Amino acid sequence: MTRTTSDTTPELDLPTETLSTEALPTEDLPVTDLSDLRPDAPILAPIFREFGGRPRFNGPAVTLRVPGHNPLVREVLAQPGEGRVLVVDGGGNLECALLGGQLGELAVDSGWAGVIVNGCVRDTSELAQLNLGVRALAAHPRRSGKERLGERDVPVTFAGVTIHPGDAVHADEDGILILPA
Repeated sequence: MTRTTSDTTPELDLPTETLSTEALPTEDLPVTDLSDLRPDAPILAPIFREFGGRPRFNGPAVTLRVPGHNPLVREVLAQPGEGRVLVVDGGGNLECALLGGQLGELAVDSGWAGVIVNGCVRDTSELAQLNLGVRALAAHPRRSGKERLGERDVPVTFAGVTIHPGDAVHADEDGILILPA
């Protein structure tokens, strides 16, 4: 049964003690409801800003750790996204952007649901027009380095959470929640 609160957000009236997220279509649930159902689920610290044109997105995580260079980001986004979410640990670097308009378009064309960057993005007006979820710490006009440095499919830790490849990422206007694989 669904009920609506005064802010017109539907809330699920579910017995949380007997219901697991495995029995639910979690991709359709708001992060607030997922958090209520899974109070143990990690939630990233609320330090990320929305930059994409798709405020709600979810999918399995593909992880990267890149030190201020984005060729590996481009390489991964050129591959079929299949509704996945690219999670990029840029080490919180605020001196260059790891994602911009061109890579955002590539992500959409390749079928990615979203990109989370522990670092900066640029071309924010272009990113806002794309059907792509984009979260990052800030915007920065400087492009990244162009050396192919980094690691793929490794656990990444930032914003108080460790994200493993394959973990389910759920992001909306209220935050980013991770359901471990």
